[in-house]
Amino acid sequence: MSRKRRTDEGQGRLGSVLSGIAVALGCVLFLGGFVWGAVLYQPYTVPTGSMTPTIGAGDRVLAQRIEGDEVRRGDVVVFEQSTWGDLPMVKRVVGVGGDKVACCTDGKLTINGKEVAEPYLPKGKGVAAGGIPTTTVPKGRLFLLGDERSGSLDSTAHLDDADGGTVPRDAVRARVDAVAWPMGEFRMLERPEGFADLPGGLSEPGPLRVVLSAIVVGMVLVLGGAAYGPVAKRLGRGRGRSRTTEAVGAG
Repeated sequence: MSRKRRTDEGQGRLGSVLSGIAVALGCVLFLGGFVWGAVLYQPYTVPTGSMTPTIGAGDRVLAQRIEGDEVRRGDVVVFEQSTWGDLPMVKRVVGVGGDKVACCTDGKLTINGKEVAEPYLPKGKGVAAGGIPTTTVPKGRLFLLGDERSGSLDSTAHLDDADGGTVPRDAVRARVDAVAWPMGEFRMLERPEGFADLPGGLSEPGPLRVVLSAIVVGMVLVLGGAAYGPVAKRLGRGRGRSRTTEAVGAG
């Protein structure tokens, strides 16, 4: 056996080992990413346009399962409150326990007397269809608004309730991290900086980007590793024909 042939066979065995490792690692990342995502995230369909333009009617979102005490101002959350309806609802948290929420000062929502910038609101529309009288959020509860204020059945529609339109923290089921549907319009939800200077600050983004990266990298490794065998075989045949031609020419 020639040295050239031994070298080719050695490279072939190494390539097969590496491709096998790539496929195995890819499967771990791909399947692990899906399992991790399924444990942490829950998909929801938003039936109304009360959160436009952030989330449109019929959009499907990915929401991280969290406990109510993890919620911060500015978060878009999925919650269930029996006095608001029997289905999960999606709204934005603007006030937490102890906050004084009011609208409007210079056309802006105020929290504890501080004006809050809300760039996520529809352009050309006010921050609320009507004024919000100063409302103190009870401890352990949340004040929620839709981004489309004129048509959202949110805390402003329940101001006359016993708790001033607020919901308990433990009513929260998840925090929305991304809009996943319609196809081709995937986007992550940004944390609104207008609430950053208030006590407690903003919540940290969930691990959705890491989960998606693991799935994509895993898919690339699986496809790349699986493609190695056919590609290597085809290249090997090409080299074999080339050596045969050279041998015939030499003879």
